[in-house]
Amino acid sequence: MMAFEMRLRFFISLLVLVLILPSWPDFAEATRDNRATAPDFTLPTSSTSSGMLSLHDFRGKVVYVDFWASWCVPCRQSFPWMSSMSDRYAAQGLVVVAVNLDKKRDSVDEFLQRFPATFAVALDPSGKTAEAFHVAAMPSSFIVSRTGRIIYSHAGFEPAKAQIIEDQIKEALSQ
Repeated sequence: MMAFEMRLRFFISLLVLVLILPSWPDFAEATRDNRATAPDFTLPTSSTSSGMLSLHDFRGKVVYVDFWASWCVPCRQSFPWMSSMSDRYAAQGLVVVAVNLDKKRDSVDEFLQRFPATFAVALDPSGKTAEAFHVAAMPSSFIVSRTGRIIYSHAGFEPAKAQIIEDQIKEALSQ
């Protein structure tokens, strides 16, 4: 009976680790060198004049893909930051694409009125693109290299850690 109890405790401990580690903030926060090919997507944009946006169209550029929703509090801080990144690094080949996951267009429009975007905003109310990227938190961001590979990902947004992300963008632009 003692061996059974030890195995049961080990199994429970292992199960707890498996359930807790992915939500541990420092563990899930950032991943370097994923090197997986970014899932391609074609989505409508929030701008009626732009029509559709495809990730494949940006090959040869570094793309910062950010998944967000209107109810996401950290997104209110990330939008001005993404605008500044877009403005600062567009000439070097950075494209920022914010993919919204709201089901209601009114929520998107209200958010964008409060937090204007100087970058492309795509709409994915079905969430299929987020599923393809394995998004688990809002916001979740991915840096896609000029060759279409995911080279960095980050969940959440904290202004105090924005320099880390900017450094990754600069590194990707230098390659």
